[in-house]
Amino acid sequence: MTIGKILIQNIQKIGLTANGKFIDEATEVVLDFPYKDTVLKAGMTKEDLAKDDLRPDEPFLNEVIAKEEIDVLLDKKLLVNAKKYDVEGEHYISGITEEDNLILKGNNLLALHSLKERYAGKVKLIYIDPPYNTGGDSFVYNDKFNHSTWLTFIYNRLLIGYELLKQDGVVFISLDDKEAHYCKVLVDEIFGRENFIADIAHKSRASVSNDKIISSSNNHILMYAKNERIVFQNKHDYGIENDLSGFKLEDEIDKYKLVPVDGPGGAKKGNPHYEFLGIKGYWGFSEKKMQNLFEQGKIVKKEKTLTQKYYLQDAKKKKKTITTWWDENFLTSSATSELTKLFGEKIFNNPKNENLIKRIIEFSSEEGDLVLDFFMGSATTQAVAMKMNRRFIGIEQMDYINTVSVPRLQKVIEGEQGGISKEVDWQGGGSFIYAELMEKNTGFLIEIIEADTMQELQAIFERMSQSPDIDFRVDLEEVKVTLWEHSLEEQKKTLIKILDKNQLYFNYSEIDDAHVRELVSDSDYAFNQSFYKEVNQDG
Repeated sequence: MTIGKILIQNIQKIGLTANGKFIDEATEVVLDFPYKDTVLKAGMTKEDLAKDDLRPDEPFLNEVIAKEEIDVLLDKKLLVNAKKYDVEGEHYISGITEEDNLILKGNNLLALHSLKERYAGKVKLIYIDPPYNTGGDSFVYNDKFNHSTWLTFIYNRLLIGYELLKQDGVVFISLDDKEAHYCKVLVDEIFGRENFIADIAHKSRASVSNDKIISSSNNHILMYAKNERIVFQNKHDYGIENDLSGFKLEDEIDKYKLVPVDGPGGAKKGNPHYEFLGIKGYWGFSEKKMQNLFEQGKIVKKEKTLTQKYYLQDAKKKKKTITTWWDENFLTSSATSELTKLFGEKIFNNPKNENLIKRIIEFSSEEGDLVLDFFMGSATTQAVAMKMNRRFIGIEQMDYINTVSVPRLQKVIEGEQGGISKEVDWQGGGSFIYAELMEKNTGFLIEIIEADTMQELQAIFERMSQSPDIDFRVDLEEVKVTLWEHSLEEQKKTLIKILDKNQLYFNYSEIDDAHVRELVSDSDYAFNQSFYKEVNQDG
């Protein structure tokens, strides 16, 4: 079978073909995304890479799997270890409501598909800060993708994210200039070019780099609407309130300050020119409107100038909406300092600044709206959402979710006073539910990676051989003949390759299988029923 021929059919469809058929119409070839993420998980830090050499420079491998397996791959997953964190501490639970905040540990692609039935069309704001694909080795995610695979990685997740958004929902994507412009073309395809809102530049760095021709001091935030026309009709709801200082005068209507009524630009801009209250000038209003304002007591003469009363209540209604957010409070370095102060040591590299996330959340949502971040990281989005009375969902695959992310949110519940806490008068409170996608082959994968001897691998292989989780195309007898003649690293690579990466987690549909039921607690069994079935009962 050859792949790569370009076929033009009726000058309408162009694409890759195999044996005269378009690949997207075939049943033999798909991209196995969970395998890609799992290989990523094998070596995310410098320490991991020093321990083993299982991650190639190009970590994404494509596998041929049957078309019908895709439904299994993306089917909703079993959730375990469900517990609630609130002011009373941590306790196991057996249900979830529409008002609960949610944190999920596991592959974010599969977690998103697990959310679809319950949350489709309910998310007001998606904010993500994905790997920037810089090639830097200090980023905890694998941040050295091949360009095309990085785009595939992002595309697949945004595609399901789109389904979760409300019709008036918006998405913000933080990137630097390595991939931002390519990503815009990608998101144009998913959301439609007509739904692009802005490319926001925000100041992320104060220091100057000497290793570039021009030192980069900003990052990009791409903003898209699910439906730009709906968002445009409600544009008065978007934006940041103006500076409300300086309203020191007051009359029977409200506090106010005096602002000029001169027409900026004068004759050059075509402003009307006439005499009013004995003063000639180019004015910002027509003579008729000036007269109306004067009669309402809103025009004030000050020596040889005219001013207008600008009321505080009017200023509160106006919000500024510009694409440059040049604020020293948005720097990554200050966010790192805040988090270090909160934990007493540096525990996370390059967290997002709470002030930046506050700007995004207040710009595009109201209290009670649902905010989703499926590259959760250190939980900045969730921390800010809680402090601003928004509901939230967070997804994170990395183990630091239990050493950084969840503990941080516990501190928020306790009333920590870092970040935006003082500005929003945060006094603590709130809650969230934590649950994990129940690992299946992921457990084998971790064991293989962490094995130190051939004897350990042989024991793992024996257990794998007794499970249904081997790739259906593998001849185990043939593998046994030659496997143990190779180096330990080659043995690991072989065992990883023969695992069925389509079975990384247990599906919810397996919950009543006798073997699976033994592994699931009664409270988790009830939680899954609540999570996946209550939505059907309540509509």
